Amino acid sequence: MIPLSWYMALAAVLFSIGTYGFLVRRNIIVMFLSMELMLNAVNLNLVAMSHYLDSLVGHNFVFFIITVAAAEAAIGLGLVIVLFRNKKSIYVDSINELKG
Repeated sequence: MIPLSWYMALAAVLFSIGTYGFLVRRNIIVMFLSMELMLNAVNLNLVAMSHYLDSLVGHNFVFFIITVAAAEAAIGLGLVIVLFRNKKSIYVDSINELKG
């Protein structure tokens, strides 16, 4: 059986890659993908701890997080499409005003 520390280390590496991608990249789509990677690292931690503690609470949280992540991706993609139509760019540096 694989020890719990390996799952936690893998989740920490995934979360670190996601954080690095979110902070360094300027493309909005890559930033959304990095956020999804961070959420999946949290999901991995929750499932591993839930299995280790013989509890289903972590699995319930994972279903909730997946639902919220799907809604976030749909709304975020819609906003990116509107932003691209208005600004002709999806880079964060080109967005400098919030006027309607």
